[in-house]
Amino acid sequence: MSAEVKITPMHALGVLRNAAFRRYVIGSLISDTGSWMQVMAQGWVMAMLTTKAFWLGMANFAAGIPMLALTMVGGMAADRFDKRKILLITQFVQIGIACGIGFLILKGQIEIWQILLFAVLLGISNSFEMPTQSALVPELVGRDQIQNGISIDRSVFHGSRVIGPTIGGYLIKWLGLASAFFANALSFVALIIAILSLPPRSKGTVEEEEKRASGIVDGFRFVAKDVPSLAMVTLIATQSLCIFPIITVMMPLYVRLVLHRGADGLGSLMGASAVGSLVGSIFLIGLPRNKRVPLMMVNALAISLVITALSFGPSFYVVMGLLIVNSLGLATNFGLCSTIVQERAPDYLRGRVSAVFMLSFVGMMPFAGLGVTALSDAIGMRTALMVAAIAYGVTTLIVLARVRKQCAEPGVCETNIGTPAAPSAAATV
Repeated sequence: MSAEVKITPMHALGVLRNAAFRRYVIGSLISDTGSWMQVMAQGWVMAMLTTKAFWLGMANFAAGIPMLALTMVGGMAADRFDKRKILLITQFVQIGIACGIGFLILKGQIEIWQILLFAVLLGISNSFEMPTQSALVPELVGRDQIQNGISIDRSVFHGSRVIGPTIGGYLIKWLGLASAFFANALSFVALIIAILSLPPRSKGTVEEEEKRASGIVDGFRFVAKDVPSLAMVTLIATQSLCIFPIITVMMPLYVRLVLHRGADGLGSLMGASAVGSLVGSIFLIGLPRNKRVPLMMVNALAISLVITALSFGPSFYVVMGLLIVNSLGLATNFGLCSTIVQERAPDYLRGRVSAVFMLSFVGMMPFAGLGVTALSDAIGMRTALMVAAIAYGVTTLIVLARVRKQCAEPGVCETNIGTPAAPSAAATV
């Protein structure tokens, strides 16, 4: 199928007829729901242990530093080795982490340093899991369905955000903090079953297999030379630096100190925020190529206005509405950035290019979490929000304006999509 063929959203959903991809999506939905329960619960644990935003930033920093150091190693491993085995190992590691935190909370022995230690272990696991998952989806669906595969994968991820934090908030209210962590540990079983059912990657040519074994630097070299890919990496780094610390790190304290709500309020806000992310991800399905950058520019402006509005400390339900709009813009832009990068990457290099892309997100988070939270402690949370909003909006609009035309054109690796190709192993299952 040519990159220029216009498809409808219903036609694009045909990617779910791929049985292997469908099983992976179902397993991910269950597992991601549990993971978001733990994210919300861990944030609330930290908010109960301290009133300093800095320590919430430190938890994010502890998870991010291993990812900064090891994500490229994880991308190289994804190109060289069986992605299924890498993902299985990471799932078992995360089961251990969830159970460990849950037992400490159950015994009343949880402390900040223990949360930081588990965050380091989770960061190591994520260093291998995230680039592997990013590279796996295009492999399962085929190059001509990358945008639709990523859209559905992101929709599942954000759909789990709708129900995960909300369920987690009420589970904590009824059964205590530890229950959310044990529920997360159990949820990994579904994804493990799905991974075990996936077919192995079909072998490429001798030349391609040799290129898969090349070094980490090749991923950086490709992104540096491909202007649209470099621009997308820059945009994700900007989101990670300015916006995500507000949503993922500071929100528990914002809920507690500004909105004066409890864990159920935090869970409700996170669930409402995920509604926007889900809509944004679904909206990507079948989106024409020439509409991508204009939509991203509108989203960037909307995000900046939303974060500025949050700085005025509106009512709980106004905040809920603002977070829905914010997450819609963030999810849409993240999905489009990922789509552009994945479409332009050669198959043999996708793991390392995915790692560079993820590194622009997770690599900035350790410093962004500390920077925004420290700024909040120094000048006040509301002023810090306004500064972050302005910095994000200006940077994003400038970058997008410079690559608008190039992002509307197919990459070099897409020029042969129109030629018939043998079906992948995944498509025949």
